[in-house]
Amino acid sequence: MTSKIIVSVAKYLGAIPNRLQLAGGWIDQPFVSRHNPRPPGSMVVVQIEPDFRPMDRSGIASGTRAVAMKLWKGRLPNRPYDELVRKLYDAENKGKAEPSGSQDMIGLIYPGVNRLDYDFNQDGGVFPAHIESCNSSKVARWLGSVLHLIAVEPRPEGYSPLGKKNLQPRWVAQLGQSGRDCYEAIVRMDANALGQSLNLTMKCWETLLPHVVRHPLLQVDLMPLLKAYQKQYPGAMYSGCGGGYLIVVSEKPVAGAFRVTVRTSSK
Repeated sequence: MTSKIIVSVAKYLGAIPNRLQLAGGWIDQPFVSRHNPRPPGSMVVVQIEPDFRPMDRSGIASGTRAVAMKLWKGRLPNRPYDELVRKLYDAENKGKAEPSGSQDMIGLIYPGVNRLDYDFNQDGGVFPAHIESCNSSKVARWLGSVLHLIAVEPRPEGYSPLGKKNLQPRWVAQLGQSGRDCYEAIVRMDANALGQSLNLTMKCWETLLPHVVRHPLLQVDLMPLLKAYQKQYPGAMYSGCGGGYLIVVSEKPVAGAFRVTVRTSSK
């Protein structure tokens, strides 16, 4: 009976992976990366197994995944990753005044842990100048053991993170550095350094785009909650604008949290 339930749930969820954005998010947007005095700036996306249904509007690219599910009938085609990324980017952003960043598509298509290096002078900053990938099963198991997700709240209808922009070059550079630090910490399996990279990203978000974490429509006071977890654990960040999930780095259990399964190319 249990195996039948698992098969039924897997069929409902579909075969296309989910993705987590870690340190450096927003550097994939050209309006941010154009201010980077030390390009390229990096961010990290991690492909995860689709073994749970994420909250909508929670920063886990559920909207992009829904487009992919429809476009490819529930399963990624066996074609070059970069080709799939560009096709999905076009399908997702057709007619949009504020397009989704390409990290959404890359995270769904590229397995493992991926560092995306964005340079506004290449491809206008829309697609990364370089992608560095780690598909080590040992690293994937370790990362899955130290990332803990706590559901906070989806971003509300009518909310936009772009109402205030303080795109100071030195903070954009710090944002891009946090992604490099994050990838190196993961490859070294260093939980403390990983936590520090997430904490730095949140400082950058709070400075560059204040409405990401503070906005009149938000029902949860995000920053005190974040700081409480950052004080108790090596690091924490939100999965997306306006909250979504709190991602906590810890080698010990975190009350009320669940863990994810990092998906590698060997799958």
